[in-house]
Amino acid sequence: MAIFGTGIVKDVRNFKSMTERDIIGIFGTMNAGKSSLMNLITQQESSIVDATPGTTADTRITMMELHGIGPVKLMDTAGFDELRNLGDKKRKKVSAALKECDLVLVVIDPASPGLPTVKLLLEEALSEEKQILIVYNLFASADEIKIDLCEKNLPLLNQFQQIRISALKPENRSALLEFLLQHYIPKNNPTQLLPFVEQDEFYILNIPMDEETPPGRYLRPQAMAEEYITRNWGFPVSYRMNLGKARSGDPSEKARWESFLGSFGRRPKVIITDSQAMDIMKSWSPEDIGLTTFSIMMINYMSRGKLAEFANAVKTVDTLNPGNTIMIAEACNHSRIKEDIGTVQIPNVINKQFPGVHVKHIFGREWPETEELKSVRLVIHCGGCMITPQRMAARLRDLGKLQIPVTNYGIFLSYVQGKEVLGKVLEPWKITTL
Repeated sequence: MAIFGTGIVKDVRNFKSMTERDIIGIFGTMNAGKSSLMNLITQQESSIVDATPGTTADTRITMMELHGIGPVKLMDTAGFDELRNLGDKKRKKVSAALKECDLVLVVIDPASPGLPTVKLLLEEALSEEKQILIVYNLFASADEIKIDLCEKNLPLLNQFQQIRISALKPENRSALLEFLLQHYIPKNNPTQLLPFVEQDEFYILNIPMDEETPPGRYLRPQAMAEEYITRNWGFPVSYRMNLGKARSGDPSEKARWESFLGSFGRRPKVIITDSQAMDIMKSWSPEDIGLTTFSIMMINYMSRGKLAEFANAVKTVDTLNPGNTIMIAEACNHSRIKEDIGTVQIPNVINKQFPGVHVKHIFGREWPETEELKSVRLVIHCGGCMITPQRMAARLRDLGKLQIPVTNYGIFLSYVQGKEVLGKVLEPWKITTL
């Protein structure tokens, strides 16, 4: 049962860890009523509605809570059939948005259906394995009789659940929301952030703060780990390692670390470290304490449990030849200074251990077109904490279609320290497939 509007919602789909949002995209031809549908759902003028073709120039995004479904991100996209006014660029934006969606709402004006465009949209959504619902938007009541002809001319439409409403009438909102709730199957993330956490056990968070560390807060993976351990009745303990001293061989830093470990009355279960400290932690981590990294934790969570695939892909580095290209994909656009892990530390390792291999970078939401990806031999991806699981899934689908292996910062930096080091950081996840 779900109550739309003010009231108590009794639906387990509302309870999602880390406020993960389902992404619902609105697609269709120009002037089909996509923006009107967006405004109907949000109950405000989230998108500009106008009869002029091509009014929506870019994807418009609104965050909200839909009772019965939970936190969602709504995307109102440009018309897929636009041939002018930057039409090609808009279509690429629409395709990128479609890849990211959990649910695709295809809006059709039965009086002017644009069936060839609708067919292309449906075929692309099906190829991406998306859930699809059809919204017939009736600008006039007489338009409803034209739906049968649409479905006769495009039989593919008969495969999907449909609703017939006027998106311009506010009173139709309840029916639309009930339709979504009845037919949409949310893709909740069943993956646990740290599945090995046990009640009343200690877990060390090794956080070597550097010049890039923002003041006043932890980085998101660190904060998520601390919250998860605490919520699951464990004891998170933070430690700030001085990497400069440790790498210089300063004995006082190792003595400080050993004193810290010796202060526990009961041995900690696992150390979760910043990936850039693996050159130190490979030897400083005791054999009786587990070891993994924040980046490994995040890529497993954001990929919905595909850690073994990332771990297996790292073996590609053993087959690299001069002239091959590695793409380093970092999902955020933070200010990069000095020893940045993605732009400095990992490239330095590649240049030293794999001479002649080229390195290219992708930052933030940027993602290459298929043709550009074809030249890449291996992708090394960050933990992905600043993109959605849906966007991560879209990236993995793109790479999978081209059979391009993708590994991760933490996995790569562990593997180059030795296969036995990678084996140790994967042990808490019970992955022994290497």
